[in-house]
Amino acid sequence: MKKLLSVFVLLLSVTTIAQQKIDRKALVSRHNVQNTALDTLASLTVGNGTFAFTVDATGLQTFPEKYAKGIPLGTESEWGWDSYKNTSGYKFSETLKKYKQYGREITYSVQEKGEPRNNEAVNWFRQNPHLLQLGNLGFEITKKDGSLAKPEDIKSISQTLNLWTGEIESRFEVDGIPVTVLTASHQEKDAIGVRVKSELLKQNRIKVRLRIPFPTGDWADMGIKWDGTQGYKSTLAQKSKTEAVITHPMDSISYDVHLKWNGNGQVKKKGDNYFVVEPAGTDTFELSCLFGLTTKKQVAIPSFLDIENSSIAGWKHFWESGAAVDFSGSTDPRANELERRVVLSQYLTKVQCTGKVPPQETGLTYNSWFGKPHLEMHWWHGVHFALWNRPELLERSLPWYQKVFDKANKLAERQGFEGARWQKMTDPDGNESPSSIGAFLIWQQPHFITYADLMYRAKPTDATLKLYGERVFETANFMASFANYDSKNDRYVLGPGVIPAQERFKAMETFNPTYELAYWNWALKTAIFWKKKMNQEVPKKWEDVLAKLSKLPVQNDVYLATESATDSYTNPEFKTDHPSVLGTFGMLPETSLLDKKIMKNTFDLVWKTWSWDKTWGWDFPMTAMSAARLGMPDKAIDALFMNIKTNTYLKNGHNYQAERLTLYLPGNGGVLTAVAMMCAGWDGTTEENPGFPKDGTWKVKSEGFKKMF
Repeated sequence: MKKLLSVFVLLLSVTTIAQQKIDRKALVSRHNVQNTALDTLASLTVGNGTFAFTVDATGLQTFPEKYAKGIPLGTESEWGWDSYKNTSGYKFSETLKKYKQYGREITYSVQEKGEPRNNEAVNWFRQNPHLLQLGNLGFEITKKDGSLAKPEDIKSISQTLNLWTGEIESRFEVDGIPVTVLTASHQEKDAIGVRVKSELLKQNRIKVRLRIPFPTGDWADMGIKWDGTQGYKSTLAQKSKTEAVITHPMDSISYDVHLKWNGNGQVKKKGDNYFVVEPAGTDTFELSCLFGLTTKKQVAIPSFLDIENSSIAGWKHFWESGAAVDFSGSTDPRANELERRVVLSQYLTKVQCTGKVPPQETGLTYNSWFGKPHLEMHWWHGVHFALWNRPELLERSLPWYQKVFDKANKLAERQGFEGARWQKMTDPDGNESPSSIGAFLIWQQPHFITYADLMYRAKPTDATLKLYGERVFETANFMASFANYDSKNDRYVLGPGVIPAQERFKAMETFNPTYELAYWNWALKTAIFWKKKMNQEVPKKWEDVLAKLSKLPVQNDVYLATESATDSYTNPEFKTDHPSVLGTFGMLPETSLLDKKIMKNTFDLVWKTWSWDKTWGWDFPMTAMSAARLGMPDKAIDALFMNIKTNTYLKNGHNYQAERLTLYLPGNGGVLTAVAMMCAGWDGTTEENPGFPKDGTWKVKSEGFKKMF
């Protein structure tokens, strides 16, 4: 009896440990970001998913030029788009070029060199509209000699991003006098609040400067262009002793910057787009800054305390919702770093990627590709939210696909296809942007079916089917229409007229990319499942394409990148960029086209021979996902930690790629997707934490995850 009682107590103890919830505050807080210098790659951001504000070590955007080549000090919101005046009357039709495809002429919007007028039209439609840097809010600190403080004058820096509350506390000294700054973002309004404490305020030596930059109209925009030919001029209106509004009209947009402060103070205009807030007679100063489209309505500006409370409550709710994973107790030396990347990636993707419009690859920090979203990347930006049991954060952006649905249908119609062809490089209104690569990509096409099915898994109701069904079915209609029947071999073929996710192949020479074939198979099967769930007739064309879709191309017992590239592993160029062949059984589940033995051979060959130094940030988690599905958890971990520049995660958690792309949010989303799969598994798995080694070096405690397909 005594022995049985001991066993019972032991079992009870084990059960208690297993059921014990993760201390989420401790988990998150141990990865708070600490800065002790003006590190230009360690900028910190506050925001709410539709708006973000990035600061230097002073807690504001005091030294934007110094940080321009690091993580720039941006202020962006998803509504902040402008277009230059189309004074030359360019028409989108001038960007189109005819290609012979499937026995007919099909137009694509490309960057091909042509007549000067056509090239100018292409450039105009690429740069318009462009996402704006809304304003640069920084300190002007006067030294005792009367000059303005420079970066080298900021001493004794101690800055902390409190991840649990979303606040940044910045401490530093100028002339030996301490300054403390607290910065936060409202979670429902595009507003930031700042509280400054210092004896320098009493000495009238700290002012807050607002400068509104001109858009560059270039591929990138770091928010430091102070002069322009457009003639934009801001106006200042003092609303009360403690409130003012600055209105900034542009070519196609006008927006306001509302300011509110406590105590004595005033705003002065120093230039057309240059303003200074001057506190007076206090050692503590609070300022709120609210950005929004120009309106005649009364605007309620939240106080600093309102903003701080919103940040604290919003972030507490975020961290206590969804999933969590704790690697403490692991003896693998990489465990803490993986946990750090996971926690910071959650913060960054929540701040930058949870709006109503699919985000650009650099989020709301600075512009890349003119600030435009790339729909093939939305998978990496958003899928992880569903796996981390926060599907509502992905769901926020899905109504956008309804907004642009008509344009997707018209794109397919223009090219002679049925259904909806989703845009690649686009804008908030769903317009195409010319691109000689992007116009031929097709792997974004099934993505909407992925998102819709994730929503159905989260909420398996008739209402979900009804909400997304039309877009699922029109997506599938395009996919079936795009597959071209090869009567000689009695099969359906993708291309020519295709560029795979691995963007190394010429469009009109390429057909049957492996990953895309598998994705077509999975997505059409899923669309058929939806038709049956909704008691609707399944289109015969879908079934025909599914039944006769080309087999995955094999040579020497490995999968080729594309059927047209028999030199997939001998041509050095074809062993660079995304190894998307691994997405065939990584991003995707096992399909009826897949042979796992051949997939394993392919993985091994890619692992050994790929030019990993010529890849992108999401390639490493994609490789980890493939390794996990193939039953190689050691390789999954190794993939996440390949010592490659584009797999670098900075102090602030950003995934560094190169000098022109210092942050890359698809990499962060990829880490979260891979880790979710490694913890919860995928349909059919029963093993606990299937993506982690079972040699005792990893202690994985997870909760709340949802399985992948």
